[in-house]
Amino acid sequence: MVRKCIVMKVFSGFHAEYKRRHDEIWPEMVEMLHQYGAKNYSIFLDAETNSLIAYLEIEDEALWSKSDATQICQKWWAYMKDVMETNEDNSPVSFELKELFHLN
Repeated sequence: MVRKCIVMKVFSGFHAEYKRRHDEIWPEMVEMLHQYGAKNYSIFLDAETNSLIAYLEIEDEALWSKSDATQICQKWWAYMKDVMETNEDNSPVSFELKELFHLN
Protein backbone atom coordinates (compact mmCIF):
# COMPACT_ATOMS: atom_id res chain seq x y z
CA MET A 1 0.00 0.00 0.00
CA VAL A 2 1.29 3.46 -0.96
CA ARG A 3 0.20 6.44 1.14
CA LYS A 4 -0.18 9.77 -0.70
CA CYS A 5 -0.76 13.27 0.61
CA ILE A 6 -1.56 16.02 -1.88
CA VAL A 7 -2.08 19.76 -1.36
CA MET A 8 -4.51 21.76 -3.51
CA LYS A 9 -6.36 25.09 -3.19
CA VAL A 10 -10.06 25.89 -3.13
CA PHE A 11 -11.14 29.44 -3.94
CA SER A 12 -12.12 31.65 -1.02
CA GLY A 13 -15.88 31.67 -0.62
CA PHE A 14 -16.27 28.24 -2.26
CA HIS A 15 -15.62 25.96 0.72
CA ALA A 16 -19.27 24.98 1.09
CA GLU A 17 -19.70 24.40 -2.64
CA TYR A 18 -16.56 22.25 -2.78
CA LYS A 19 -17.91 20.16 0.10
CA ARG A 20 -21.38 19.92 -1.46
CA ARG A 21 -19.93 18.59 -4.72
CA HIS A 22 -17.92 15.96 -2.87
CA ASP A 23 -20.90 15.04 -0.69
CA GLU A 24 -22.70 14.32 -3.97
CA ILE A 25 -19.74 12.67 -5.74
CA TRP A 26 -20.83 10.80 -8.83
CA PRO A 27 -21.03 7.01 -8.42
CA GLU A 28 -19.01 6.54 -11.62
CA MET A 29 -16.23 8.70 -10.15
CA VAL A 30 -16.16 6.56 -6.99
CA GLU A 31 -16.09 3.44 -9.17
CA MET A 32 -13.13 4.78 -11.17
CA LEU A 33 -11.21 5.69 -7.99
CA HIS A 34 -11.66 2.16 -6.67
CA GLN A 35 -10.84 0.62 -10.05
CA TYR A 36 -7.53 2.49 -10.11
CA GLY A 37 -6.65 1.39 -6.59
CA ALA A 38 -7.69 4.30 -4.34
CA LYS A 39 -8.71 3.44 -0.79
CA ASN A 40 -9.10 5.36 2.45
CA TYR A 41 -9.43 8.72 0.64
CA SER A 42 -10.02 11.88 2.68
CA ILE A 43 -9.77 15.60 1.91
CA PHE A 44 -9.25 18.14 4.69
CA LEU A 45 -9.66 21.93 4.53
CA ASP A 46 -7.48 24.61 6.13
CA ALA A 47 -10.04 27.44 5.93
CA GLU A 48 -7.46 30.13 6.77
CA THR A 49 -5.29 29.36 3.74
CA ASN A 50 -7.93 27.73 1.49
CA SER A 51 -5.63 24.70 1.34
CA LEU A 52 -7.05 21.27 0.68
CA ILE A 53 -5.04 18.36 2.04
CA ALA A 54 -5.91 15.07 0.35
CA TYR A 55 -4.83 11.77 1.87
CA LEU A 56 -5.33 8.48 0.09
CA GLU A 57 -3.88 5.03 -0.10
CA ILE A 58 -3.29 3.37 -3.45
CA GLU A 59 -2.42 -0.16 -4.44
CA ASP A 60 0.02 0.64 -7.24
CA GLU A 61 1.60 3.90 -8.41
CA ALA A 62 1.65 2.83 -12.09
CA LEU A 63 -2.04 1.95 -12.07
CA TRP A 64 -2.98 5.14 -10.19
CA SER A 65 -1.02 7.31 -12.64
CA LYS A 66 -3.40 6.22 -15.42
CA SER A 67 -6.53 7.42 -13.59
CA ASP A 68 -6.21 11.04 -14.73
CA ALA A 69 -6.61 9.99 -18.37
CA THR A 70 -10.05 8.46 -17.77
CA GLN A 71 -13.08 10.18 -19.23
CA ILE A 72 -14.77 10.45 -15.83
CA CYS A 73 -11.73 12.07 -14.24
CA GLN A 74 -11.55 14.60 -17.08
CA LYS A 75 -15.27 15.32 -16.61
CA TRP A 76 -14.80 15.75 -12.82
CA TRP A 77 -11.90 18.15 -13.30
CA ALA A 78 -13.98 20.27 -15.68
CA TYR A 79 -16.81 20.25 -13.12
CA MET A 80 -14.49 21.41 -10.32
CA LYS A 81 -12.46 24.06 -12.17
CA ASP A 82 -14.72 26.95 -11.12
CA VAL A 83 -14.21 26.31 -7.39
CA MET A 84 -10.49 25.57 -7.16
CA GLU A 85 -7.11 26.42 -8.63
CA THR A 86 -6.54 24.42 -11.80
CA ASN A 87 -4.01 23.99 -14.57
CA GLU A 88 -4.77 24.61 -18.26
CA ASP A 89 -5.93 20.99 -18.64
CA ASN A 90 -8.39 21.52 -15.71
CA SER A 91 -6.34 19.29 -13.39
CA PRO A 92 -6.01 20.70 -9.88
CA VAL A 93 -2.89 22.72 -9.18
CA SER A 94 -1.32 20.39 -6.66
CA PHE A 95 1.83 19.06 -5.12
CA GLU A 96 2.61 15.97 -3.09
CA LEU A 97 3.96 16.04 0.42
CA LYS A 98 6.77 13.66 1.31
CA GLU A 99 6.00 11.26 4.13
CA LEU A 100 8.48 11.61 6.97
CA PHE A 101 6.77 9.55 9.66
CA HIS A 102 4.10 6.87 9.88
CA LEU A 103 2.78 4.93 12.87
CA ASN A 104 0.55 1.89 12.46
